[in-house]
This record gives sequence, C-alpha cells and structure tokens, in this order.
Amino acid sequence: MTISTKIAWDDTVLPFQLDKADVRGRVARLDGVLEGILKQHDYPPAVEALVAEMALLTALIGQTIKLRWKLSLQIQTRGAVRMIATDYYGPQEDGEPARIRAYASFDRDRITDSNPFDQVGEGYFAIMIDQGHGMAPYQGITPLAGGSLTSCAEAYFAQSEQIPTRFSLSFGRSTEVGGEEHWRAGGVMVQTMPKAGMHVEEGSGEDGLLQAQDLVSGDAEENWNRVNFHLNTVEQLELIGPSVAPTDLLVRLFHEEGPRVFDAQPVRFGCSCSEEKVRQSLSIYSAKDIEKMTTDEGKVTADCQFCGAHYVMDPATVGFEAGDNAG
Repeated sequence: MTISTKIAWDDTVLPFQLDKADVRGRVARLDGVLEGILKQHDYPPAVEALVAEMALLTALIGQTIKLRWKLSLQIQTRGAVRMIATDYYGPQEDGEPARIRAYASFDRDRITDSNPFDQVGEGYFAIMIDQGHGMAPYQGITPLAGGSLTSCAEAYFAQSEQIPTRFSLSFGRSTEVGGEEHWRAGGVMVQTMPKAGMHVEEGSGEDGLLQAQDLVSGDAEENWNRVNFHLNTVEQLELIGPSVAPTDLLVRLFHEEGPRVFDAQPVRFGCSCSEEKVRQSLSIYSAKDIEKMTTDEGKVTADCQFCGAHYVMDPATVGFEAGDNAG
C-alpha cells in the first residue's frame, strides 16, 4: 500500500466501552505493521497466516499495558511450526506509537497445505508482561486447543485471568488496483468489565478448560450473550476493508449498547535489537568460546530473528575477556 492510499485508521488500535453492557474492547487495523513483520522472512503461506493472526492478537491485547511495559505472546509446539513469538512495546510517552515485532520458527519440510492451525502440534500458549527494571515479569500459560490461535487466546483469558473474552479477526493478502498485494488484518476484542458479576464453574470446553460462558451469570450473562450476538454479525470487509471506519463499525454493531470510544493508539513495526545488546549476550563467553564463533573472515556475526538486522563484530572486542584483549 502506498502512502497516498494509506487509510487514517490503518495501524491503530481503538479502545472502546459499551456502557449499557459492562463490556470493554478494542478495534485494531494493521497494514504496514504486518508488512514490516512478514517481509523480513520467506514464510510459507500457512506460517504467514499464523504470524499475522498472532500479531493481530498482540496488538489487541497489548493496548492495555502501561507506558514502557512490554507484552509478549508465544506459542511452543511439537508441530511443524515450533514457535511463534511476538512482542508489543508500550509507548515511551503518551501519544507515541507502540511497537510490534514477531517471528516464527518452523520445519519447512513438515509444512502442508492444510489449515494453518494444523501446522501447530501439542504445546502451550503463553502471555508474558515485563514491567521493567526491578519488577518480576508476569507469565500465564494455557494448552493449545480450540482450532485456532484466537481460540487459544480466549481460553487463556477464561482459564488464567477468569475474564470472559471474545475475538473476531480477519486477515490475509489484499490486492489493490494495479495488482500490488499486501497484508491487511483487522479485528475486534470484547471483554466483560471487572465489575460485572461472574461465577466459576467446571470447564465444559475442549480438554475441560474454562470457557467465557462458564464465567458469567445473571445480568452479566445476558449482556455478554447480547454483545456476542451482535459481534457474530460482523463481516470480513468491515474488519479489514477501507470503507468502514472503526467508529462506524462500533455504531453498526453496538449502537444499542452505548458505545464510547477513547484515544486511538498508533502501532508500528519496530525492533529493540542493537549491537550493544548482542555484545551483552556474548559477554558470558570466554575468548576460546568466541574463537569457535568466529567466521573464516575473522568476524563474529549475529542476525536478529525479528527484523533481520545483521551485526558484524571484531572477535577481540566481544566476550568477558575483551577488555583484557584490548589491553
């Protein structure tokens, strides 16, 4: 997508609240973010789809974290796609964009043309929050189940957070006039407000995991079911198409629920890697270890799996003996 055709709400997350239903949520539209993530790698189509879905989930979930915090989503599996990792870096200051990065590790020979989630085997879905220096990171996990990464995220919130949560996502390649293709994604996330009445029953879903409907009763259940009924009517083009603004979509879906929107959060593709961080990661190695990492050209090299950055360093300047060597 060229700059001239870029839409104002692309690469944004719009938080909202449904005052008459005790439900909060976000609407996300990703365009350049996905291009930045996926152009770094030669992923098969099924892997691209999984990474796009994970990045969209990350944008929707990450919008709630505080300034300068980092949220990470990760799956580890025994399938053809061994791992997908995403990071959401909260803005440094109010009004600044958040940054997202993602990558996948997979066995190309095992990838098939079947449903993308079929490439994922037994494993787990994890959410981690890093609050910064001096704070212990938070981590919660749930088994991979439900037939999609979206279902895994919903199960995570029901099981680990006991917050009824629902996602409706759409993502894929879009073709513009002229034949140029690019990735687009859009989605809606809804959650019950903390004050909504909830109860916990034994999970009845796949593998006995708690589901959103296990956590609501009374008025909260009526509100939740009504919001989900409206969300079920959303169309793919309304989620990712250029003609329906997120605010218009909220009015169309939830006008009876009293939708109220807040400031949109811009998001960008961005990586936190640097030569200094590479040097820090190598600082635990001795000169003898560094020698084993040295190329035939006499250099130590490192590649960032997220953004593809390539670092080339003098072996005499890395490792815990570098200072001694320099002297």
